[in-house]
Amino acid sequence: METKDIRQTVTFKASAHAVYELLMDAKKHSELAGDEAKVSRKAGGKFNIGGYIEGTNLELVPDEKIVQSWRYEDWPEGHFSKATFSFKKEGGKTKMTFTQTGVPVQFYEDIKQGWIDYYWTPMKEML
Repeated sequence: METKDIRQTVTFKASAHAVYELLMDAKKHSELAGDEAKVSRKAGGKFNIGGYIEGTNLELVPDEKIVQSWRYEDWPEGHFSKATFSFKKEGGKTKMTFTQTGVPVQFYEDIKQGWIDYYWTPMKEML
């Protein structure tokens, strides 16, 4: 299966802690997603967003980094990408570098735009 990688950088007018918590706190993530989010706060723990996105936390460094295996429900059976969120303080803001490796090529454009439409834009509004 052919895959592609996504790399995006976003700056939020908030602390790295606030950005990290928005992604890792189940209640806040549910508000962000507009759907039920179940999010483990432990490495090795699972997450599920609305029943259509699932994965496992591979590495968690509070306020610095989140690494997850990640898949969308209509991807090929058993295929997971790897999503990495890295946070860096820049003054009173947080620069987040996001990479997602192993995205099936037929879903690449939708997933790439989806991060902007369903995560980064609403996160900027919430933060």
